[in-house]
Amino acid sequence: MKISTKGRYGLTIMMDLAARYGDKPTALKSVAERHDLSEHYLEQLIAPLRNAGLVKSVRGAYGGYKLAKPPEEITAGDVIRVLEGPISPVEFHEEDNPARRELWRKIRDAIADVLDNTTLADLNSHSGQDNNDAYMFYI
Repeated sequence: MKISTKGRYGLTIMMDLAARYGDKPTALKSVAERHDLSEHYLEQLIAPLRNAGLVKSVRGAYGGYKLAKPPEEITAGDVIRVLEGPISPVEFHEEDNPARRELWRKIRDAIADVLDNTTLADLNSHSGQDNNDAYMFYI
């Protein structure tokens, strides 16, 4: 399974919001500037994250986005599934060999375990920085 820019940039948005959890709402423009990303692209990614209940939007002159839950309660798996869909290295119905099917199932489960047990708080604590640089994730 390869995580696309949707998943990687979505994690970047969420980590940025997690770093500012409890502060005033964050404008996507400032997230885009901090990470040298397209604001227009981030706008496309924030809608499904909002619809999934991971972020809240705040209207007004000082509006923007905030996490809907504490960073310790949102996992990388939550974000990836919203933006990328189900986690699966292959389509199981295409695999006729039971041994290979079991291998793919184990790989899927291992990936899901890592994503589901890594919170935004964990990611930010391992970044070693205050989220001022762009992130690249390889899973």
